[in-house]
Amino acid sequence: MRIHSGPRWAYGMFAWLVFFVVSHVAAVFFPGDDPTGDGPWGMRAYVTFNVVLILVSAVGAAVVVATVRPWGRRVPRWALLAPLWFGSALLVVRGVPGMVENLLMATAVRRGGFVGAEDISTAEVWAGMGINTYFFAGAVLLVGTTISYLRRSRTDNPG
Repeated sequence: MRIHSGPRWAYGMFAWLVFFVVSHVAAVFFPGDDPTGDGPWGMRAYVTFNVVLILVSAVGAAVVVATVRPWGRRVPRWALLAPLWFGSALLVVRGVPGMVENLLMATAVRRGGFVGAEDISTAEVWAGMGINTYFFAGAVLLVGTTISYLRRSRTDNPG
């Protein structure tokens, strides 16, 4: 499969990140009945975690846009490649196992995915599959953005 060196990857990833930021802002302001999931952490940790995700994702959105906009050529190549590679690794580590989990659930090999929870509802199965697919799509988009920028920046911005 050939990865084209155009701006589509970056704009797709930008849209993915905007949705991610909006969903986490909504999670902070409308946390639901039990956002901590009966875990040992409190509401402060939940909010802090989401705020960190929002900030990192907003920076990521600026980075992916910088790969395709003229003003991004003034940014040193390494300053864009470092977060692109780091983000790609994170999303691959989250997205690929999530897709494997989707396959486990869709084929009924393990209804509850890796954990194999027996009492998981159909709604929880579909929600998990949707979230896993979302992260897999993010991995594909960010890896595509990274490779595309890597190819284009070899001649554009050797810094």
